[in-house]
Amino acid sequence: MTGSHTPQNGPLGRRGLLVGTAATALTLSTVSFANAAPGKDNGKGGGTDQADRTKTVRGTLPTGSPDFVYLPVEVPGGVREIAVSYTYEKTPVPAGTQGNALDIGIFDERGTELGGRGFRGWSGGARAGFFIRADEATPGYVAGPVRAGTWNIALGPYTVAPEGLPYEVTITLRFGEPGTTPTPGYPPERAKGRGRAWYRGDCHLHSVHSDGKRTPAEIATTARAAGLDFINSSEHNTHTAHSAWQGLWDDDLLILTGEEITTRNGHVIAVATDPGTFVDWRYRARDNRFGHYAKAVRRAGGLVVPAHPHATCIGCHWKFGFGEADAVEVWNGPYTPEDEIALAEWDNSLAAAVHASQPWVPAMGNSDAHREPDKVGLPQTVVLAEELSRDAIVAGIRSGHSYIAESSAVSLSFGASGGRGGHAGIGERLRADADSPVTVRLEVTGAPGCTVHFVTDQGTLFTTALPESGSGTVDWRTTPAYAAYVRAEVRHPSTVPGLPGAPAALTNPVFLEG
Repeated sequence: MTGSHTPQNGPLGRRGLLVGTAATALTLSTVSFANAAPGKDNGKGGGTDQADRTKTVRGTLPTGSPDFVYLPVEVPGGVREIAVSYTYEKTPVPAGTQGNALDIGIFDERGTELGGRGFRGWSGGARAGFFIRADEATPGYVAGPVRAGTWNIALGPYTVAPEGLPYEVTITLRFGEPGTTPTPGYPPERAKGRGRAWYRGDCHLHSVHSDGKRTPAEIATTARAAGLDFINSSEHNTHTAHSAWQGLWDDDLLILTGEEITTRNGHVIAVATDPGTFVDWRYRARDNRFGHYAKAVRRAGGLVVPAHPHATCIGCHWKFGFGEADAVEVWNGPYTPEDEIALAEWDNSLAAAVHASQPWVPAMGNSDAHREPDKVGLPQTVVLAEELSRDAIVAGIRSGHSYIAESSAVSLSFGASGGRGGHAGIGERLRADADSPVTVRLEVTGAPGCTVHFVTDQGTLFTTALPESGSGTVDWRTTPAYAAYVRAEVRHPSTVPGLPGAPAALTNPVFLEG
């Protein structure tokens, strides 16, 4: 059975405008399949042999549409699979004007409540369609029974052209025996490792489970080739990749599970949450809900890491503040002026924290790799951890015992010594008299042609070139009265007049307390 269902009451098919604690949402007229004639019993326990049923909905979303538009679908009993496809017009627009972009996902009969249990998948704008059944689903969507009740297709008008966004959604129901939902297999929380050591990781990666092009197997292969010890699964607004790593972990690679929570006011990486954890994303800064979901990430054992906070793509710039951040991504993929701004803002936050005797937020870097030629492990966060385990890596990142390197070829050691024989490494505090001499030392390998910069709460106070080999040791003497903290930057020569060169490595600070 096929048919066309055109929304009523104007181009939006407006049934009601729902305004709550989440971003504004709109609900369209319900699509019903309930009146179709039932099929015949198939003799296999009450199921029915019915022809596929298909209905199509067409409409136009105007500029200023809510963030989420829900299309309710009444699903009858006996459905084995629900399949949804959609198209929309990409109207030409003048330069500098946003064109049409429409995301899609779905919630089941348990509803669309913010943080509720109804989420069944999201693909954003990465796919033209998806299916869900008990035994399998499109990547990004949750396999499981297609139960009777009101499901909701979630449309997300990311941007809308001045002429509006004409769309078409086609829903197909297939009937029959539901099949069996497989028990998910999740990565172990510990790998063999090297005991207490520096471990390299990339916590911002995308696969075919969101808008990436690599499979989990391809990501695991490229991660090993990049010299990584751990990675974090971080798909946009879905957790379905958590169970997609079967057979890909081993003693040499720890696989953490998380999510890139992709809101309209910025993206945040949930790092190392409990496998199977989904975190909702349907809110803006004005809804005052981010703190609630940041706490949900931490309750699930994870870290809250604002991603590319100064990215210029629509909805990417971070608007929630850093009060809930456990770390911040200051280097995202190949280094750009956006990263330089993020680094400067983070450094300002360090100075403010130390002068106010407040907690500080560590920095980290990740590749945000989606597809070739994106390089997994450019950059990578190198973490001092007691072992190669989820808990130990999380503890190392949270405490700032880490640095960022452009590749596994770059290694460094950084610390300060002074006072009464004291020593402090990255992320630690050295206590010494205010005027007591302190020696800051950086040892570097793998950075040919680079220059070392020591940055303090006063700015960059010491610079020197490394030997031609890129390996060397640099010492600098200061006092806690002169420098409240010191961090190191190892940079390539500048290629753009007026801008510093891209980093080969950046460290979290060593704090000097007088």
